[in-house]
Amino acid sequence: MTVIALIIVLFLEQARPLSARKRIDAPLSRYAAFFEKHFNDSQAQHGMTAWLLAVLPVSVACAAIYIGLMAVHPLLGFVWNLAILYLTLGFRQFSRYYTEIHLALRMGETARARALLGEWRGRSADGLNATEIARLTMEEALVASHRHVFAVVVWFVLLSGPSGALLYRLAYYLSRHWGGRRDAEFGAFGHFAARAFAVLDWLPARITAMFFAIAGDFEDAVYCWRTQAASWPDEAEGILLASGAGALGVRLGQPIVESGHLTDRPELGLGEDADVDFMQSGIGLVWRTLVLFLLLLALFGIASWAG
Repeated sequence: MTVIALIIVLFLEQARPLSARKRIDAPLSRYAAFFEKHFNDSQAQHGMTAWLLAVLPVSVACAAIYIGLMAVHPLLGFVWNLAILYLTLGFRQFSRYYTEIHLALRMGETARARALLGEWRGRSADGLNATEIARLTMEEALVASHRHVFAVVVWFVLLSGPSGALLYRLAYYLSRHWGGRRDAEFGAFGHFAARAFAVLDWLPARITAMFFAIAGDFEDAVYCWRTQAASWPDEAEGILLASGAGALGVRLGQPIVESGHLTDRPELGLGEDADVDFMQSGIGLVWRTLVLFLLLLALFGIASWAG
């Protein structure tokens, strides 16, 4: 049933994708703002309390509804699974940008590609050339495919129901909304959100990196993972990007100039620079990884049924 639910939601999302900003980000922003308003006094302890109250009751309620619906009829539980997965999976949330940037670069429309990348990343991409745009786009896609698809699937399976997927997505959003803030007024309120997400993402990030390696050049992916990932500022992102770059046989990372300022970034991967010619290979790696995920889940399902 898990594989069937995932396949149905993936097809549904391709046919009728949700508007992430309107349907998901806006309500979540108001939800996070409510807890921030009532708990934020710049202290880490109150940030932990706010996170626990914002995440755990919703996740427990989701699990309780699933169990109750399954008790009434398995089909109702299945429909609940579909509904939560449709809200939490987000393949189209990054593939649309990736496809449009790839097409713009192919057509020589560098300015349009630059604008699309800036909109996707939420910060200016001024000054980037075509190769840098392609490289950053591939990096964004590898990380986004993990956080919007593969990690959601892992937690969906680990907690055997939609509560795991919801738990991960809420933790990810609060980590971005609270954990990434460094302004003095906000203080240490977001420290727990960042740490909690790092814990929840520890295992899924390594599972995704392993599948990247299996779906591409395994030896180079493992080598890059072991020797380069630790140099990246964010541990999980470093593992994903190093494994993905090694699997593709390209070089990611490297210093870039954004808005007139040099951003020093370590080099990840082996081989040639990741330019527009490699972008099709990048999305191909994501699709192969997704197929491997589904095949493995199907095999476990068949083994469980046969047993």
